[in-house]
Amino acid sequence: MARSAADAPPDLSGLLDLARDRRLDMKPVLLRVQTDLFRAAPVRDVATIRAFEALACGLIPTVDAATAEIVAQKLAPLPDTPQSVLALLAAQGGGARDAVLAGSPVLTTALLEAAGSGPGLDAVLARRTDLGRALIEDLSLRGDPDVDRALAGNADAPLAGPALERLVERARRQPDLAALLLSRDDLPAVDLAPLYLQAGPERRTAIRDGVAARAALRPQGRAGMRAAGAALTAFAGRGEPERFEAALGEALGMPGACFRATEPERRDLLALALRAADLAEEEAVFIFLRLDPSIARSVDAVFGLTKLFRSMDAATARDLVASILGSEPAARGATPDQHRPAHGPASPRLRPAAAAAPALRPSLPERTRKTR
Repeated sequence: MARSAADAPPDLSGLLDLARDRRLDMKPVLLRVQTDLFRAAPVRDVATIRAFEALACGLIPTVDAATAEIVAQKLAPLPDTPQSVLALLAAQGGGARDAVLAGSPVLTTALLEAAGSGPGLDAVLARRTDLGRALIEDLSLRGDPDVDRALAGNADAPLAGPALERLVERARRQPDLAALLLSRDDLPAVDLAPLYLQAGPERRTAIRDGVAARAALRPQGRAGMRAAGAALTAFAGRGEPERFEAALGEALGMPGACFRATEPERRDLLALALRAADLAEEEAVFIFLRLDPSIARSVDAVFGLTKLFRSMDAATARDLVASILGSEPAARGATPDQHRPAHGPASPRLRPAAAAAPALRPSLPERTRKTR
């Protein structure tokens, strides 16, 4: 079908004449004008694409970095942009390369080779919206803070499994990474339990609920004597925080654990640890009042810690403390006096059956049919 006058490309002979003037560098202007015309074209047929490709490939190597970046941002998302044009833009490096890698619908081998392996390349890839689990796994192994932040801030990146575990573990020591992970509403709250102390009130509630649901599936010990309470209250009453923390770690089966529970931002860990050690509420309140004067002087602090202490059972608190400290209690297995949930992970019903189990009754000998 013949093109209408409206579809015909504009007359750029004036620009071409200016481009020939050696006193003026019109190449950046010409490239940007042609790029805008290419984007705005209602139909990009083969002839239009080839003409643009020839012009752009001649101009891109001659323009400055700022122009190349602007052009890359406009051309990279277009599926009709020739790969040769994108490769030249990627080879420019800097913002042009980043725009191509971030916006191109398809990353071909030629584009990746043209982009090279300069600094920040992995972080740019981590911001793409079409990341698969295999690439996320590979990027998470880099151990690069910029890559980690890019993955955590990419709402389209499906974080799960070992990749998420790595990011959460690093986020313990990187507040900005922790904030990015905690701000995402697509991640299971229970997987963010190690970041509980960095979370806001609503996120903390969700984490506690998730940890409680998981703890309910494990064998639970029967209520017993709270032998740790006497020692812990004694150390708190004498103002011996070092000996108190050592005894608390022993009581939880985490010897040597570093609670730093008297630091203002870690006070909640004190309430969680006392609940995990199965102390009585009056023992916990006594410790709140005597262990650290800064807690005792604040009615709100004492009430808040007591409320947190009451908000969960010992098993949930034990799991939450273990996640926060990155440590597992010494013994997790069920003993004969412990209850095993019928459908929990340790349930005998879920063990591989049949093969090793004795038959319910011996098999009967075969009968031989009598014949007349």
